[in-house]
Amino acid sequence: MTQVESEGLMPPLDVVCFGETLVDFLPAAPGQRVRDVSAWHPCSGGSPANVAVGLARLGLRPAMLGVVGADEFGHFLRERLAAEGVDVSHLRQTAEARTGLVFISLDAKGERSFTFFRTRSAEFLLGQADVDAAFVQGAKAVHCGSNSLQWQEAREAAVRILGLARDAGRIVSCDPNLRLHAWEDTSELKGLLARMLPLCTVVKLSEEEIGFVTGTEVPEEALARLAEMGVLLPVVTLGARGAVLLWKGERHHVPAPQVPVMDTTGAGDGFVAGFLHGLVHWYGNTEALRGASADELTALARFACEVGARVVEKLGAVEGLPRVETLAHVLPVRPA
Repeated sequence: MTQVESEGLMPPLDVVCFGETLVDFLPAAPGQRVRDVSAWHPCSGGSPANVAVGLARLGLRPAMLGVVGADEFGHFLRERLAAEGVDVSHLRQTAEARTGLVFISLDAKGERSFTFFRTRSAEFLLGQADVDAAFVQGAKAVHCGSNSLQWQEAREAAVRILGLARDAGRIVSCDPNLRLHAWEDTSELKGLLARMLPLCTVVKLSEEEIGFVTGTEVPEEALARLAEMGVLLPVVTLGARGAVLLWKGERHHVPAPQVPVMDTTGAGDGFVAGFLHGLVHWYGNTEALRGASADELTALARFACEVGARVVEKLGAVEGLPRVETLAHVLPVRPA
């Protein structure tokens, strides 16, 4: 800890992200099956961790809360995230389990397949001891996923974190980033989301996820059902077609930039980072967000689509996350 940190002079946190933190192994070149890859490139991974990196590159001060192994891969993740500007003071290392690994292969169109090595992975060991109310409520927003919440203690910890943030008036964001194959009983995931999503201010689902979460394959209907759950600002991303959001009963569509696609890994994480950046920067809490105009929110969603589009132009979820200085010409300006 530096002298500045010990004296409490660091600026307050903007966003606490929590959930899975993994090592992604990417092929040296796309278009290969796992069995054909001759060289792998390790990167930090896990959807909430990717969002944290994206927020840091956009100039905010994020933190990553979660669990990794007390192994070389755990050290790798803490060091990589810290080097990006992510607070890792609450990224706990444990000797009880190993850091999860993911090997990602890409087809010629940049679509992904995943091979996971995360049996009793450290990410699943989130518990009540990791819940620091002052730390969570000291940030302007909290963001989470669902993939690391397969054990009951982790689920209870996650619900408590979301409740603490909501009770403090913080912006509460969730991107479930569903990996249904990882759940032995997907009804448990449904039950978990039924507890988590009503605590959220913002929920982002991909078009492929809405059927499982909301029971409809129609994005506009999915938005309405999220709103019925109590979500203030529901969003559905549509891939190359952009995104649609619901605000005060009205649906708004924003287009996505048309770009060459190398790898779709992390596009949704880039969108979330871009959107949260604007929500935190312009509003900073749920009460202020309630006063937002539709024009403001669509401007932020367009920017989020821009960030997501930058991600797919590069290999991996992190490489393409843009830095704020490269986005000066597309940064939204809040109306006076």
